[in-house]
Amino acid sequence: MYRVWGFLTEYSLLLIIGAAIALIWANLDYASYHHFVEFTLWDHAPIGHLHDGHRTLTLHYLVNDLLMALFFAIAAKEVWEAVILKNGSLRGKKAATPLFATAGGMFGPIAVYLGLAMILGSDTYNAVSNGWAIPTATDIAFSYLVGRLVFGAGHPAVRFLLLLAIADDAAGLIILAIFYPSGDLAPQWLLLSLCAALAVFILANWLPRRLDRGNQLRPNSTWVRRKLHFLPYFIAACISWYGFMRSGLHPALGLLPIVPTIPHADRAFGIFAEAETYLHDLLNVIEHALKHPVEIILFFFGLCNAGVQFSSMGNATWLVLAGLLIGKPIGILLMGWIAAVPLKLGIPAGMRIIDLVVIGCVAAIGFTVSLFVASVAFETGPVQDAAKMGALFSFAAAAISLIAGKLFRVQKQTL
Repeated sequence: MYRVWGFLTEYSLLLIIGAAIALIWANLDYASYHHFVEFTLWDHAPIGHLHDGHRTLTLHYLVNDLLMALFFAIAAKEVWEAVILKNGSLRGKKAATPLFATAGGMFGPIAVYLGLAMILGSDTYNAVSNGWAIPTATDIAFSYLVGRLVFGAGHPAVRFLLLLAIADDAAGLIILAIFYPSGDLAPQWLLLSLCAALAVFILANWLPRRLDRGNQLRPNSTWVRRKLHFLPYFIAACISWYGFMRSGLHPALGLLPIVPTIPHADRAFGIFAEAETYLHDLLNVIEHALKHPVEIILFFFGLCNAGVQFSSMGNATWLVLAGLLIGKPIGILLMGWIAAVPLKLGIPAGMRIIDLVVIGCVAAIGFTVSLFVASVAFETGPVQDAAKMGALFSFAAAAISLIAGKLFRVQKQTL
């Protein structure tokens, strides 16, 4: 059972299974599926959808707004470590070309999505324009898997792809926070999140280290770690999440202010928990502890968000697909080439410029984050369903990537 569970979680198959069940269920009996997703868990709750002067906690809200905060916290942890750690992948000149490619991988899809929407006419443009951010997303987990299949685990293009995906995630979090608030903005509530982050950093992180200065035994830091463990950060996370909910920003981003306050490693060993087995700092311990729960959350995310009827396919479907499958590779190739050749920032040894096309195809797998953005960009209805279908169909990028790898004669490299 353990080996089966490891296989399922390593390749995020629980998310695919959840999405597949949702698709089948919605196309067999949409009424019962919708009733399940919008099932009321708690009426007149302190958290949930606000309507008629009170809040209602539904299964959909629990998964998308509360539990998915853990998923985005793990994504934020990878971004934070990539930026601040000594060997972080987003530090220094080595990150320049991937960052340029990331910009291309975001502006390219936006240009294709909005450009084609304008060509289709003002009615279509007005209906779908708010979904411009949907094709900017790159699913880190699935892109990593497909990238290893196409290039081999030891190819420098895989590391380049991961840098790009991490930077894409960081930009995606900013886009969600700025352009897709969950309601009327009340920014004063963000002070609650800020105060929670500052308080837990000072009391549970900075102050014990300050008191231990000059003492190699670090008694105060050790006491906090052994006696309190992650409890102070859990309390701060709950407070921060509530502040985000009340502020009107999307609550799923509510744990982001807390992530930088947690004690972290001094240097980076790689991406995700699998590359950091021997790190025992609290941030990595928490990530290890959350790995399987987050996989289960992703199963329910797929179950609660991928249930669209095939008859829902429409303009938004093809616009999202075009943005991902056309805009991503073109944008990544163009901006990557500008960085590597005219600006002379270079690319990793062992990579070719043409490999950027294949990387662009791999990065076109939007799935998780694209589904999430579709759920917040549009109201529940046919346009949202059509956009979600485009996000689901972005899995076609995996097959396209394998074909592109053969076409451009990618030489696989093992570790």
